[in-house]
Amino acid sequence: MVIALLSVELYIAESRSLKDKRMVLRRVKDRLKKFNVSVAELDHQDLWQRASLGIVTISNGRDHADRELAAVVQEIDRVEPGRLTRSEVEFLA
Repeated sequence: MVIALLSVELYIAESRSLKDKRMVLRRVKDRLKKFNVSVAELDHQDLWQRASLGIVTISNGRDHADRELAAVVQEIDRVEPGRLTRSEVEFLA
């Protein structure tokens, strides 16, 4: 069993309120429902233009988990182009 964590940071330049930020995050989370992942906002909850998400998947193999999270990064960049500033994968088990 492999547990993989994808940490991503988004920069939402045109956001002028937390409501604007939440609308962007809701779009991202809704699009990620088609993947076998769990998503949570980890940090920067009080900042309007910055978001940090943790995305976790559990798989029977490291390669499968890596491919799944790579597809998630591509989907985020497709749904919200230019907003992804950092992504990092960590294998926990």
